[in-house]
Amino acid sequence: MRYRGDDFDVIVIGAGHAGSESALAAARMGCSTLLLTLNLDAVAYMPCNPSIGGPAKGHVVREIDALGGEMGKNIDKTYIQMRLLNTGKGPAVQALRAQADKFLYQQTMKETIEKEPNLVLRQAMVEELIVEDGVCRGVATKTGAEYYAKTVVLTTGTYLRGRVVLGDLSYESGPNNQQPSIRLSEHLQALGFDMVRFKTGTPPRVHGDTIDYDQTEIQPGDDKPLSFSFETTEYLEDQLPCWLTYTGEETHKVIQDNLSRSPMYGDSKEIEGQGPRYCPSIEDKIVRFADKPRHQIFLEPEGRTTSEVYVQGLSTSLPEDIQLQILKSVPGLKDVKMMRPGYAIEYDAIVPTQLWPSLETKTIENLFTAGQINGTSGYEEAAGQGIMAGINAARKVQGKSPVILDRSQAYIGVLIDDLVTKGTQEPYRLLTSRAEYRLLLRNDNADLRLTDIGYDIGLIREERYERFKQKKEQIEVEIKRLNKEKARPNEDTQAVMRAKGSKELTNSFDLATILRRPEISYVDIEKISPSPVSLSSEVKQQVEIQVKYSGYIEKQLQQVEKLKSMENKKLSENLDYTQIKGLSMEAVEKLNEVKPLSIAQASRVSGVSPADVSILLVYLEQMSQKKEV
Repeated sequence: MRYRGDDFDVIVIGAGHAGSESALAAARMGCSTLLLTLNLDAVAYMPCNPSIGGPAKGHVVREIDALGGEMGKNIDKTYIQMRLLNTGKGPAVQALRAQADKFLYQQTMKETIEKEPNLVLRQAMVEELIVEDGVCRGVATKTGAEYYAKTVVLTTGTYLRGRVVLGDLSYESGPNNQQPSIRLSEHLQALGFDMVRFKTGTPPRVHGDTIDYDQTEIQPGDDKPLSFSFETTEYLEDQLPCWLTYTGEETHKVIQDNLSRSPMYGDSKEIEGQGPRYCPSIEDKIVRFADKPRHQIFLEPEGRTTSEVYVQGLSTSLPEDIQLQILKSVPGLKDVKMMRPGYAIEYDAIVPTQLWPSLETKTIENLFTAGQINGTSGYEEAAGQGIMAGINAARKVQGKSPVILDRSQAYIGVLIDDLVTKGTQEPYRLLTSRAEYRLLLRNDNADLRLTDIGYDIGLIREERYERFKQKKEQIEVEIKRLNKEKARPNEDTQAVMRAKGSKELTNSFDLATILRRPEISYVDIEKISPSPVSLSSEVKQQVEIQVKYSGYIEKQLQQVEKLKSMENKKLSENLDYTQIKGLSMEAVEKLNEVKPLSIAQASRVSGVSPADVSILLVYLEQMSQKKEV
């Protein structure tokens, strides 16, 4: 028997990384919010690697923070090690990565959620959506409770019809033997959603005390204080190291000899779902890269209060006895004790081209989706979608237009645009190469790109915004000073040039021109002519990057301006492309599926050619002329 529970503005289903961000955003924007989860002990759970960040992913975490989200703050409170990656490369690809104390991470996020005004956290299995006349009105749970809301956000992760596969063993399950969500997946199909079957996997965990670390290479954290959140002021001093080892000939032989027992390569072909190309299992690596003599294996502690160590790079669904053989073939792991075997997990996801860029579904009004249900992989991609779905669900309640980040504003914009415009044939992983404006979308400038938006929508506090404005002003003033003030070829200046192996000055040059020399840094400029006011390290970093890369940045900004003219050419979401003469058959099919909102988005749809775009432009011009008559 069903009964009616409380009413809310926003209901979020699932309290993983997407659901946590979504619920917090909606509540902080003033909406009464209900967050429902299968298991209160698994809020913000890390079923796979105990880490946050990395190339592109770290950028997303900083963007979430700049918008007013929680992931950056939470990892800053709970990490055991942090590093800045790609320091030998340009600023566009540098990114933070932190090892998390996974248990402290989820405990801290749960505590944050529990203390948030306007937010109710409750354990429940949602089995159906309450849909009336194509509009989502609420949810119904397994115990019979019905909760009504003005908007609903689905963030079900890998739980929809979840099935664990381990060798020839398979059974219905969510990650780490948690209960899966079966009926909700069937219900979504009955509502008319197109679904796909994806797969992901995880490696075995081993007992840290049984590792011979003398056979491995230590991987310490950075000595320099680092943080994901622009608000963090306290930094961890006692970092824990990770360790590097490699597979070898013996490892590869064990895997090759047992491929017949693999659910992916054996005769039974137990695994149906499509796996992630950019995070392959160890079986995939050995088969696809047969000529490679070894593969990296990182040994990552799962926390300060556990002996479990995550064996990064050894994701597998081979039988348990074979996993133990593989482990013992790796240097440093000869006598290792396996605490948990690795496994593959299959799950249902919706085809993401069924979403508007706001992450509201086209099929059901007032229903939003975020995270792995949209076909992505990774905690960071999930959280990035989560905050945007929460923002837009709240804004729909408030009668406001959605916030849609474009590809020149954020990696989150790239991520969502790729999903809703192109779809995905595999679990989608964000990469720096997916962003055409990556020099603009740097790890270091996420606050400059997005804090204004976070403040306007009500997620950035006044105090933080004032600090941000001061930082922004200091950057602008200092860059103006460097462009105006000149350095003369006196002895002090020449001494700095000689010390850096730079050509001595023959005339006076503005400081910005000197800073553009590859070998000169802002520290050198300070020796020649220090700023009249004290500047933070973050301001100095921004000044140096913006001056050094000013030419490249300007070119990308010009490209963005050209793109904006295409973005401003709007297309109706109700447009029937079969009525536009001259479009290719493939373009008509794809455009009617995606329903792009602008010419720019239409140009990115797979199967739409430049000739098709030209026809759309002519069509818009004709429509404009008809309106004027």
